[in-house]
Amino acid sequence: MKTPAFTLVSLNEALFSVKAFAAAMAALYIAFSMGLPRPFWAMATAYIVSGPLSGAVRSKAVFRVAGTALGCAGAIALVPALADSPELLTLALGLWVAVCLFISLLDRTPRSYLFMLAGYTIGLIGFPAVTDPSTIFDTGLARVEEILIGILCATVVHSVVFPQSVGPALLGRLDATLRDAERWTREALSRETAPEGAANAQERQKLARDITELRVMATHLPYDTSDVRWMTRAVRAMQDRMAYLLPLTAGIEDRLDALRGQLPAEVSALLADLDRWVAGDDEGGGADRLRAEIARLSPAIGADTGWKEATLLNLLTRLRSLVDIHQDCRDLRAHIRDGKSSLPERLDPLTRRRSRDVFHLDAGMALWSGFAALLGIAAVCAFWIGTGWSSGSAAAMMTAVFCCFFASLDDPAPGIRLFLVFTLLSVPLAAFYLLVVLPSFDSFPMLVLGLAPTFLTLGVFVARPATMGKAMALLMGVVGSLSLLDLGTGDFASFLNSNVAQVVGIATALLVTQLCRSVGAAWSARRLLRAGWTEIAAMTAARSGIPVGSFENRMLDRVGLLSSRLALAGPQQDLAAADAVNDLRVGLNVAELQRARRALGGPAAPHVARLLGAVGQHFRGLSSRRLGTPPAEVLPMMDAALSNLSAEPRSAERDRAVIALAGLRRALFPHLTFAAPDPSSESLREPVTA
Repeated sequence: MKTPAFTLVSLNEALFSVKAFAAAMAALYIAFSMGLPRPFWAMATAYIVSGPLSGAVRSKAVFRVAGTALGCAGAIALVPALADSPELLTLALGLWVAVCLFISLLDRTPRSYLFMLAGYTIGLIGFPAVTDPSTIFDTGLARVEEILIGILCATVVHSVVFPQSVGPALLGRLDATLRDAERWTREALSRETAPEGAANAQERQKLARDITELRVMATHLPYDTSDVRWMTRAVRAMQDRMAYLLPLTAGIEDRLDALRGQLPAEVSALLADLDRWVAGDDEGGGADRLRAEIARLSPAIGADTGWKEATLLNLLTRLRSLVDIHQDCRDLRAHIRDGKSSLPERLDPLTRRRSRDVFHLDAGMALWSGFAALLGIAAVCAFWIGTGWSSGSAAAMMTAVFCCFFASLDDPAPGIRLFLVFTLLSVPLAAFYLLVVLPSFDSFPMLVLGLAPTFLTLGVFVARPATMGKAMALLMGVVGSLSLLDLGTGDFASFLNSNVAQVVGIATALLVTQLCRSVGAAWSARRLLRAGWTEIAAMTAARSGIPVGSFENRMLDRVGLLSSRLALAGPQQDLAAADAVNDLRVGLNVAELQRARRALGGPAAPHVARLLGAVGQHFRGLSSRRLGTPPAEVLPMMDAALSNLSAEPRSAERDRAVIALAGLRRALFPHLTFAAPDPSSESLREPVTA
């Protein structure tokens, strides 16, 4: 008989629980020793900061400390200035929370914690001072001390006691992702003979999601305790190179589909050699021999070049890039494995490239989340001030905290509802600690013994992804209830009142979220697609250099974000037809055509400009919800552009433009056969006005 999963405790789960409890008890002891009025704030903070990876704990701690200080400074500045007008003061505090939340949602790195903490810290400090502004400095100092003690204790314990480093975990994920990419590459190379073995859309989305998750993990690497932190530049460079594999391999699959049955025998032999090389067989010259063979087989562009020749050139160029990227990834991984501080000369330029704006950011949803937080805070503060409720400040605090905590989710309501339910369930346990445990023990060691059974048990379930949400909600319900009380004056009546305030605050956040902020997975998926279409349309009209690396990484991030939402959205006709990887390929080809158009400047340039304008109009239509296939007039524009490009004098820019044009045609019209443009047609060679 299989043992139920909940009866098993792994070593890592037990270790995390013990470390988190030790950090919480250290924070609680220091807070008691300093005579702080609400020492359980320190304990609660230690649990919030704790995490399984020490590098992540350290990186978040830096910004949490800065955010706490900034929030305290804001409270000390606002409260005295608006002390005579509680209505204006609560509005100003709500605006501060909303603005900080907006800024934090525009940054998906650990820096976001700075503004997140600055947002709800001002609520923790400022709202209790609305009815007694004379205590703002003392209250602010006490809250900051309690929070900083919790942050520092958790950081020290997780960094010193059996630290679980980010580095080894990240390298393990990096190797697994590279193996997946190599497997997909080999499946793509066999597309001509075994299309049924090719990777499907789910595999593409998984690869995109894995690469994005690796980028998020890598943001913690400079704060890690392992030696891998010295390899941060090389790790980021390897991730940048792997990011190109997704559109590149998808493009190779598409070109092989288009050329199936029409490939020259030598190209088929090249594919077999390349497949063996990717599998690890470096015999026969390896990458250098493959590059030389690709150069030999690449057709020359001439006046009679048709779509078949252009597509074959596109395929061979993509194969050359595939060889380069796989070799770069292998060399970078070997360098990381060696752990040398100096980079080989060939790899150094790769590590100096910094891809900025690598994450998709939704300013509209960030603004709406900030507005929802402001609305919730305004509603609960209006009730508080209007009724003169003594514990209304706690309700406002909880509204601010829970509007911030879950704002990054498409639908924060389920998470807030979970905390509301388990906060209610935690009330009897919190009352037991307040009325029985705390009065019974006259020494700190005995208090630790009283707290240990509950918090060590909950810590194990916090370490499990499947139960983390429920266990953390119950844990924070208990310690949060104790944190709201001043232990020097607390009694059952104040405990009950503060718990009612806590429930009202969470319920208000839930209600406002459901009314204003909750969106479905399908809605978010369409918004992600429209963001990509809007960016492609903007690229077709760009008059300055296009940062392809930033676009590619943002689109790759969108592919990863889209995958989870498509799984939740269920069958949707428009979403089923969407292909964000194909949109990524369109954008890269548009960027290449834009650069080539400026470099060429000959008769072909107006034709390319006219084509880009039509493509941009199509994607603007998609982004404004006018769904449909590309207009038929785009095809003759493509034929004219190819004919005029083929007649241009030979140059690297002309060849790149032809390659990009062939890729754009396949991306927009994947079902077309190869019908070469008629070179004798005057309409194809006639210059047009861009």
